[in-house]
Amino acid sequence: MSTPPPDLDADGIVDFIGVILLRRGGDSYLGEDVTMLEHMLQAATLAEEEGADDELVAAALLHDIGHYTGEFPEELALEVNNHHDDGGAAVLAPYFPDRVVACVRGHVDAKRYLCAVDSTYFNKLSIASVRTLELQGGLMTASEVREFEKSPYLEDIVRVRRWDEGAKVAGRKTPDFKHFSAVLRRLAGKTGPQTHGRAGPEIHSATT
Repeated sequence: MSTPPPDLDADGIVDFIGVILLRRGGDSYLGEDVTMLEHMLQAATLAEEEGADDELVAAALLHDIGHYTGEFPEELALEVNNHHDDGGAAVLAPYFPDRVVACVRGHVDAKRYLCAVDSTYFNKLSIASVRTLELQGGLMTASEVREFEKSPYLEDIVRVRRWDEGAKVAGRKTPDFKHFSAVLRRLAGKTGPQTHGRAGPEIHSATT
């Protein structure tokens, strides 16, 4: 296990993420027909194809990076929520803009939100996504919906969530990580100095 060293520069954090995905990207993705890396690249590709800006492409790519802060297959097998949304946001916050971090932190709650406000959304969920929905709290209550809608990034978070749900297509061709790393390098380091260097959760970089 390893954590991003506190003195990493912009290139360093992008290289660190690349190493993580190289080592762990082949992990199965919670019963889906794609690997973790395929899922993340597909989400970023969907964002890029819709003309999203760098921050949203980065958020789509990195939305599930928090799965590497824990042994997620085992946790889910034990019916435990691994809180990968919070874990991923904590890892990225010292290095990336608030909007990217907010989308990563909010993408799980966005599923709960959409299922509560859109009667058709639940039927679009994969079997695995339905399973994790209950672990993650189920549909939002009316008060939770009102609170969630206060986010200044609501529209962006929902867009990332929709790309997430659409990024589970076996055999879909996408650019590789190197293609998207250029986006990450343009954004890395664009955050307030008060956050840089704070210790985040551990990332599992070893193969399992």
